[in-house]
Amino acid sequence: MKATIRVAAVQLCASTDKRANLAAVETLVRKAAAGGAELIVLPELFNLYGNLRKAAAEAESLEGETATLLKRLAQESNAWLIGGSFAEVGRDGKAFNTSLAIDPAGEVRGSYRKMHLFDVDLGETLRVKESDNLLPGQDIGYVETPLANVGLSICYDLRFPELYRQQSRRGAELLCIPAAFTQKTGRDHWHLLVRARAVENQCYAIAANQVGEHAPGSVSYGHSLIVDPWGRVLAEGSDGEPGVITAELSAEVLNDVRRKLPALQHRIL
Repeated sequence: MKATIRVAAVQLCASTDKRANLAAVETLVRKAAAGGAELIVLPELFNLYGNLRKAAAEAESLEGETATLLKRLAQESNAWLIGGSFAEVGRDGKAFNTSLAIDPAGEVRGSYRKMHLFDVDLGETLRVKESDNLLPGQDIGYVETPLANVGLSICYDLRFPELYRQQSRRGAELLCIPAAFTQKTGRDHWHLLVRARAVENQCYAIAANQVGEHAPGSVSYGHSLIVDPWGRVLAEGSDGEPGVITAELSAEVLNDVRRKLPALQHRIL
């Protein structure tokens, strides 16, 4: 990991209006870059959220409008851009939920398709079945960059620690977690899960969440987080407004935690 890294998480209230969402992303990425961010993380389904059927119907290729914008923004920002996620063309009318890691030259250096689909029924307050419109990915998300070795995951993946253990075994130092974590589950589980994944893998974590009401009945928790390997919250977004949070990550802190409490070396399984 580089000695110090200035990072940012973009918190967004995306709607079903793709053009408006992309314009908002452009503004917030530029704001993050103006603050000196070398790595910027966007939230899940940042280009269209609030209606998964519509998102799947408007899925794009990895050379489409959304990916093209991400590449341009990475170049203009001279920063690594973890492109949240967007619906990628799949098959049988369903899409993949795909995240891209793009370097400052605008080149895609890694990608990840969300493996765990959010199929839950918590009663009248929350019923979601992502598998009606989305396909699961199969491969672990991991990319080596000059800044840090990065693990890629998306939202519901947070509940599956074995995914992050695979990333840490490969050498992950930074976990990037685009999300649209719901208000219902976020109140009780968001901080707990993000901090747990950082602590148990002794990694930094950047969790960029959606916020606010996207469509009737679709509300995200916000509270985007940047967490250090000891589980300390370095920066946190609001519970109601889009924006950008930033923090400085330190290799010295990472190495100190791993040296003093060498849990990764003590793993049996």
